Amino acid sequence: MWNKFNIKTFPSETLVYVDGVFQSDISTLPETENFATKYDLPIHIIYIGKIDREITLNINITAENQSIFLTIDLENNFPGFLNIFIKNAGKNSELRGHIMVKNYSDFGGKIVAEHAAPDTGILIQTKIIGYKNSYSTVSATAIINSNCPNTKSDIRLAGHTTDKSAKIRFTPKQRIKSVPNFAEHSAHMMHVTGPQENYLRTAGLSGAEVKDAMIEAFTKDFNLF
Repeated sequence: MWNKFNIKTFPSETLVYVDGVFQSDISTLPETENFATKYDLPIHIIYIGKIDREITLNINITAENQSIFLTIDLENNFPGFLNIFIKNAGKNSELRGHIMVKNYSDFGGKIVAEHAAPDTGILIQTKIIGYKNSYSTVSATAIINSNCPNTKSDIRLAGHTTDKSAKIRFTPKQRIKSVPNFAEHSAHMMHVTGPQENYLRTAGLSGAEVKDAMIEAFTKDFNLF
């Protein structure tokens, strides 16, 4: 299954969901939204498969000194929604997330990343691939509460349209009430330009191969964290 979905694994405690359904047979932890216990290994939360209308993921961290990784790789073929609410109240705990959504229809995403203690980290990179006639909208809000200094907040949004009919809209927001270690928030769009397509065609690629090459490059470029 890992090869099928191209998910990188490493020694960790895992919670695995396929098509929105919890997989107890390949998870090492029971299904939970609350992380109050410190584990020796990092925790890896994995969501893969297809979006079934609406998925809501709540992650509440209160354990100190815990590393948590979030990997989401989903495909949306019908009007669907993905809501992610993260609250980190665990001092020196950090969540790093990679989110990929391939959208063939209408997709709505909402991400709220809240720091509720000092010295917490939430770093999330979200990528949306919009295919022909698709519409994607994603709002992402980073919240650093008062009395929560020295936090690390990095919320990045990236979109790639494979066709002129595809539309992607990003709405980034920040609410900062304490001085962070750093607080980054960015959004950018990518599409194949004429010079890029011409260059790749001169290298012998067909139009379809050019599109596939650009999608592959966009998909694999998860090297920010």
